[in-house]
Amino acid sequence: MNEAFERAVEDVKVLKQRPGYGVLGDVYGLYKQATVGDVNIERPAFFDLPGRGKWDAWSKKKGLSKEEAMIAYIDLVEDLKERYGFPEIM
Repeated sequence: MNEAFERAVEDVKVLKQRPGYGVLGDVYGLYKQATVGDVNIERPAFFDLPGRGKWDAWSKKKGLSKEEAMIAYIDLVEDLKERYGFPEIM
């Protein structure tokens, strides 16, 4: 599982097209949940919009086990590879 997760982490970095912020939030939230667990920091200040967005995306995944988050992350990245394109290996 960890090997497939690490591969998905690398694959998402080379999609042919960049997903929208909502999808990127899902990617971030699942990654943090899989690697750290439930959100363990305070929500950033009001004026830190990117930080708040990341925190909110991570917080939405609260309660998922690390294994569940890894599986969901891998599934999401596979879907993104189909939707946004992925460089073929020669």
